[in-house]
Amino acid sequence: MFLNKLPEVFKAEPAYRLKQVRQLIFKNLINDWNEASNLPLALREKLNKECSLEIPAQFYFSKNKKTTKALVTLDDGLKIESVLMRGKERNTVCVSTQVGCALGCVFCATGAMGFKRNLTVEEIVAQVLLFARLMRSRNEFGMTEGKITNVVFMGMGEPMLNYDNVFAAIKILNEKDGMELGARRFSISTAGIVEGIRRLAEEKMEVNLAVSLNAADERLRRELMPIAHQNSLKNIFAAVDDYIVRTRRKVMFEYIMIAGVNDSPDDARRLLNLLRGKMCAVNLIACNPGGGFHPSDEAAIGRFKKILEDGGLEVVQRYKFGKEIKAACGQLACEV
Repeated sequence: MFLNKLPEVFKAEPAYRLKQVRQLIFKNLINDWNEASNLPLALREKLNKECSLEIPAQFYFSKNKKTTKALVTLDDGLKIESVLMRGKERNTVCVSTQVGCALGCVFCATGAMGFKRNLTVEEIVAQVLLFARLMRSRNEFGMTEGKITNVVFMGMGEPMLNYDNVFAAIKILNEKDGMELGARRFSISTAGIVEGIRRLAEEKMEVNLAVSLNAADERLRRELMPIAHQNSLKNIFAAVDDYIVRTRRKVMFEYIMIAGVNDSPDDARRLLNLLRGKMCAVNLIACNPGGGFHPSDEAAIGRFKKILEDGGLEVVQRYKFGKEIKAACGQLACEV
């Protein structure tokens, strides 16, 4: 987008101007330089020409306005999808990190697209800015007032395969001259990229880790997630254990529940044995229909959850956000 161009544009300007401009972008949330009345007219015109603030996007709203999907058009014409989920205490943006995805998880619509390219730092940051601006313009869309509180890297793509740009974006959104979101407000979800987990363990920022597990045995996990052929459960858990030791932070394990595939009591007991004693929580997510798969019913999820809880694990059940606008987990595929 525009962030990488700003230092060059402002090299002939007083030093305070760049700080002033970051305030306008990240705090005032302007979407046109003509709104920056504290900047000289000539500078505003130059910025509109060389550093456009436009983020081309179409919005799709759930009936209750709790979930909003954005279809964002990038400079090269490729498209990505991002999602805003509004709650009582949190307003969370689910951010994409790649155009498409190379991992090919069988239950994920993005995986069926294949991989196009990594997103740049600016393209990642722009998704958060887009929804922050949307919430500012709430009267136009009938939304109530609020601010972005959390960012999860759980949209299109595998964040750990675009690690440098993802973490650079987090730093921009975290810093005082950015959106000032606390480090613990960010969560990175991975399908099990061991190198990425180990890199995250070495970071000084306390960013949350989530691991998409979806099966507690190698055979089934390889069927569901081809990346499991390169990243075994043994290697993943060695990296996770190292992360927990280094950071003393709890890890979230995500488990997509697929009817008749991975939702039996035996599956639950295998998962319990795998996770027992670890500093972790389990997030149970009913899959969305597609590719011949169907979500586990409430009874199956309830039985599964009880086995885990009786075994001493912390379990949360994610309720569906945005299914009606194809914005729920695994549905992002640049179409409505």
